[in-house]
This record gives sequence, structure tokens and C-alpha cells, in this order.
Amino acid sequence: QVQLKESGGGLVQAGESLRLSCAVRGNIASVNPMAWYRQTPGKERELVAVIRSGGGTDYADSVKDRFSIQANDTKNGLFLQMNSLRPEDTAVYYCNAEGHIGAVSPFTSWGRGTLVTVSS
Repeated sequence: QVQLKESGGGLVQAGESLRLSCAVRGNIASVNPMAWYRQTPGKERELVAVIRSGGGTDYADSVKDRFSIQANDTKNGLFLQMNSLRPEDTAVYYCNAEGHIGAVSPFTSWGRGTLVTVSS
């Protein structure tokens, strides 16, 4: 079983920064990709940023040049640096990881989310 736990959310003013962290625990053989999603009430969960095993990254257009996704070398930590925050970035942010436990057992896991609130 793979467990993900987010931290680092909070209340900030527009223009400020936050850094989200996601701790990944489990008997993981490989993980690819790792991603951050966000969701607001009444809307579908949307992809914010993704990082792949080779280090390649992709971002939602709305956060490009403001957010940066990183993973540590052991892939048990995922981070999202959020700069120049806007009120429309207010959401619950979720950590997501896909990979394998052992040689042939795939997994997809989600954290429970951390709330980011940006005031104007």
C-alpha cells in the first residue's frame, strides 16, 4: 500500500508564495509520474503540474511561470513551489503518484489534500 500525505497549505494574500510538500510512503519499486491536482467546490479536479521519471515537467497554462514542481532523488517527496499566488488559485491541492509495487503490481494513489486559500 502506498500512502501520500500533503502539507504546507494555508491562508496567504495575493502575490505571496507557498510551498506544498507531499510525503510518499510504501514499498515502491518505481514511481512515474508524480503530480499535483487541485479542486474547488462544484468543479472537477484539474491537473496543476506533473513530473516524470526523466525529470520532464508539464504545467497547466494558468500556473505556468508561477508554479514549480520538484521531486527528490528517492521519489519519496514531491513539492510544489507556488509564487505570485492569485485568488483563483484557492483550492484543495492533492498529491498523486502512479507506479509499481514490486515488479508487476501497479498502483495509483492520492493524498487527502491540503487547502490553499488566497485572499485578495
